[in-house]
Amino acid sequence: QLVSALSHKTSSLERMEEEGDDEEEDELDIFGGYDSFRGYNSSMGSDSSSCLDESSDDEVADREAGELRNSPVQQPSTGWLAEDSGSEPAVCEMCGIVGTREAFFSKTKRFCSVSCSRSYSSNSKKASILARLQGKPPTKKAKVLHKAAWSAKIGAFLHSQGTGHLADGTLTGQDALVLGFDWGKYLQEHSFKAAPVSCFKHVPLFDQWDDVVKGMKVEVLNSDAVLPSRVYWIASVIQTVGYRALLRYEGFEDDAGHDFWCNLGTVDIHPIGWCAINSKILVPPQTIHAKYTDWRSYLMKKLVGARTIPADFHMKMAESMKYPFRQGMRVEVVDKNHVSRTRMAVVDTVIGGRLRLLYEDGDSDDDFWCHMWSPLIHPVGWSRRVGHSMKKSEEKRSDMANHPTFRKIYCDAVPYLFKKVRAVYAEGGWFEEGMKLEAIDPLNLGNICVATVCKILLDGYLMISIDGATSDDSSDWFCYHASSHAIFPINFCQKNNIDLTPPKGE
Repeated sequence: QLVSALSHKTSSLERMEEEGDDEEEDELDIFGGYDSFRGYNSSMGSDSSSCLDESSDDEVADREAGELRNSPVQQPSTGWLAEDSGSEPAVCEMCGIVGTREAFFSKTKRFCSVSCSRSYSSNSKKASILARLQGKPPTKKAKVLHKAAWSAKIGAFLHSQGTGHLADGTLTGQDALVLGFDWGKYLQEHSFKAAPVSCFKHVPLFDQWDDVVKGMKVEVLNSDAVLPSRVYWIASVIQTVGYRALLRYEGFEDDAGHDFWCNLGTVDIHPIGWCAINSKILVPPQTIHAKYTDWRSYLMKKLVGARTIPADFHMKMAESMKYPFRQGMRVEVVDKNHVSRTRMAVVDTVIGGRLRLLYEDGDSDDDFWCHMWSPLIHPVGWSRRVGHSMKKSEEKRSDMANHPTFRKIYCDAVPYLFKKVRAVYAEGGWFEEGMKLEAIDPLNLGNICVATVCKILLDGYLMISIDGATSDDSSDWFCYHASSHAIFPINFCQKNNIDLTPPKGE
């Protein structure tokens, strides 16, 4: 039975691994946003699962010899120009991260770090044992999948979103925003309506969220039971608010006194039939246990024609939570204190597609958040290639040199990880220095102002200044792409009945 169960689980996971669709990503808003909250557990990075092959003899020899490549911070400055050097892209066979071969570990360049190489070898041995248990001959390339681990990770993450704590009890960085604020109560008291997840194309499960509808049935943990073991019961979705749903146990009918909010992405919410497949017990809540004598017949009537969440709901959630960025990657990012230039920064945390960045030459608390598709961040070497100003690299402060993130730096983020900008053709009528236009003020996003094209960069990028606010050192210039939704032709505001902020004194 054990062998059969393992075989069934492995084959199911392998089928899910083969299902991969590349979805077109729509552009985000003007900026990824400078979110000022801090304090996320730096250890929560973003990993990717992949098929694992047996470690080769070369990898074992590399580990034994301790041939760990220096981090990009210790490399010569030419390493910053990976984008221009023509380095061949490489994909880590352990975590799936994309990088350059020159920055990868070992002679064969199969792994991004020594930890991935070791994990690969360890899991390959486990794969061989699993194959033998299933009666299969051991192969050089036995596969091991990590879907279960990903399900556990996404469950822990979503639970932290609802409680304000990580799995180990640590407060998340949003504790001041999430902990102590109840969205469900707030919306109900004021009769507000929340925008559904399907409205946000950059968040997990946006394209599957239409499957979640009012009245659908799910199997959830029964918190109103006096049994020593975990038991479940069926509940109906009364209302959805973001990823959370207001649930009501079957049997309470129109009694809303025992309704409860639950995150639909947690591991304790399942489609109808899950308990039967997994030999779990369905027990009605203790409060209404004596309400009916034949609960089986009651449930049969309630479940006929009812909808439930898809069987692969959590798997799709896990898949949509895979991000190409991970802790330790280096990027170029707009200097928030001097917006006309960029600075080197390191990814400290990846959560929900948002990156917590630390400036390499800044203080340990000098951080900010932006989305991975934000136009504020660029691959290493971008500034030099397009002609954008960049702050000269300085030695890291002593407190930053000892920061856990900087001890894990292993590669530069390559262009393949970033959202591509639209191709533009500088033919015919094209931007010229000194031309006037209307543009959103990058330092005051509520204003559209009279602006000037101050410099033409390569690849369709422009340096824009707001008229009447130009400083002598050009420190308030800002880089926009020609396809940006933040710049407009003259009279755009007048045509659309929008207030245009004139230059100071005009």
